[in-house]
Amino acid sequence: MPVDELDTRILRLLLEQPRTSVREYARILGVARGTLQARLDRLERGGVITGTAPALSPAALGHPVLAFVHIEVTQGHLDEVGDALAAVPEIVEAFSITGGGDLLARVVARDNAHLEDVVQKLISMPGVVRTRTEVALRERVSHRMLPLVESIGRSARG
Repeated sequence: MPVDELDTRILRLLLEQPRTSVREYARILGVARGTLQARLDRLERGGVITGTAPALSPAALGHPVLAFVHIEVTQGHLDEVGDALAAVPEIVEAFSITGGGDLLARVVARDNAHLEDVVQKLISMPGVVRTRTEVALRERVSHRMLPLVESIGRSARG
């Protein structure tokens, strides 16, 4: 979906001030509220804006251990294993991947023993051949979108 300079200004504002009203966004940007709402609706329909939920901290929720688990799956069982992963609350994301493994799961846990229990649950799932777990030591770059939005905005300007 093409994103123009006004769209990138809107997205930047949404990222920087997520709890501001549409009316206030329109005032800050110097556009009519209806124009802003139409742009927001178009960005949502186009899949650029995918949600408005707050960002939550697993660590603050008592799950400070973060690990990435590579999961190798028996050929032909990717969908079933993917569906089974969705039933494990400690899996906060999972992706089909290329390279070493078929799936990559982002897993949070209370401590290392809890992480081992989660991994054992994964290993026991039908269709899982093996897993490889990597524990994150420290977050170096937190999830972010603003640098990408700014880069797209520079491209839209010319």
